Amino acid sequence: MKIEHIGLWTTNLEGMRAFYEKYFEAKPSALYHNTTSGFHSYFLTFESGARLEIMQRADVIHRVIGGEALGFAHLAITLGSKKKVDSLTKKIVADGYQLLSPCRTTGDGYYESVIADPEGNRIEITA
Repeated sequence: MKIEHIGLWTTNLEGMRAFYEKYFEAKPSALYHNTTSGFHSYFLTFESGARLEIMQRADVIHRVIGGEALGFAHLAITLGSKKKVDSLTKKIVADGYQLLSPCRTTGDGYYESVIADPEGNRIEITA
């Protein structure tokens, strides 16, 4: 058994697609649009085969920026080395995205940083 994909609501579909393409080399599917419901989505496929579905619909608007809320807490993306974590974290922060936790080794042994994507979702960048 494996998780097929994770879904994430967004208010800025194209901005989120561009973010995950630029920083995490995700490959987007063609845009899906259901004209009846107004639903739009992309499936973003990562090198490992994992997929993230980013979705937008006008009536889905509630959010908590940069904070915690019930539901999924974060998305963790591993890069394979501390050097890559340091480098990508610096690049993302230099491009104006929020650093929520600097690069460090956590109590459970992960080397990671935590940044906010364009809509405040917590992304753990791990070694």
